[in-house]
Amino acid sequence: QVQLVESGGGLVQAGGSLRLSCAASGSIYSINAMGWYRQAPGNQRELVATITSGGSTNYAVSVKGRFTISRDNAKNTVYLQMNSLKPEDTAVYYCNVYFARVGSSWGQGTQVTVSS
Repeated sequence: QVQLVESGGGLVQAGGSLRLSCAASGSIYSINAMGWYRQAPGNQRELVATITSGGSTNYAVSVKGRFTISRDNAKNTVYLQMNSLKPEDTAVYYCNVYFARVGSSWGQGTQVTVSS
């Protein structure tokens, strides 16, 4: 069994910053890709950013240049630094981790609210 625990969401004014964290624990053999997704009310869940085990990153066009994804392999943790936040970034943010031998797993979600 593996578990993902997210933290760092909250309420921030437009132009502000937040840092999300997602820590994996449990029976971990190895971790491949890690990523962040978000879902706003009435919308489908969408990709925000991903990072491979080798450190290659991919971003949604809407967040490129404002958000930075990173990972600490020693801590089995993925981060999302969000700067210059906009009201349209308001959503529940979910981390997703692909574990070797286990497959994909989702975090519980953390609410990010950006006020104008």
